[in-house]
Amino acid sequence: MKFIKNTAGVRDTDDAGLLLQYKSTGSLDALGVLYNRYMHLVYGVCLNYFKDEEASKDAVMQIFEELVVKLKIHEVQNFKSWLHVLTRNHCLMALRKLAKNNTVSIDDTFVENTDFVHLDIDDTKEKQLTVMERCMETLTEEQRTSVDLFYLQEKCYKEVAELTGYEMVKVKSYIQNGKRNLKICIEKNSSE
Repeated sequence: MKFIKNTAGVRDTDDAGLLLQYKSTGSLDALGVLYNRYMHLVYGVCLNYFKDEEASKDAVMQIFEELVVKLKIHEVQNFKSWLHVLTRNHCLMALRKLAKNNTVSIDDTFVENTDFVHLDIDDTKEKQLTVMERCMETLTEEQRTSVDLFYLQEKCYKEVAELTGYEMVKVKSYIQNGKRNLKICIEKNSSE
């Protein structure tokens, strides 16, 4: 997978120089050379997440398109590390979006089957859910709201911050502390 073929003059420039050149001139050639150095790594990370070659190739192109915009906004010290984080986040968000759009079709014959008398709910699962509900009530209001939005309603940090009005740093803290407190409470109440 090659990105740019004719790059005479910019191939020998280091990452920082190419970044500076792109930021000052907007040269897509400079950005292309820089991205081409790490494209195989981006593809590898995408392939690791998506397990699909075509989806990974598409992601590589989408990430380049993101770079065109994000590099003008962000101050990047170590391009390789920053690109890895950007790639990982892109893949995770794409997978999260796919999971949200997943639908389950219900077979009409399954629903209308008269032999299907009732659902047997596993007692242990029901007990676990009851314990979790009780433990959710022990969290502070901020933690409970943040954990509910993030884990149960699958909102991202930014969405949680927007919906609650909390600062982003506070949201991350509430989620982390809420998760820890929830785990401790569940472990304590599950053994009883």
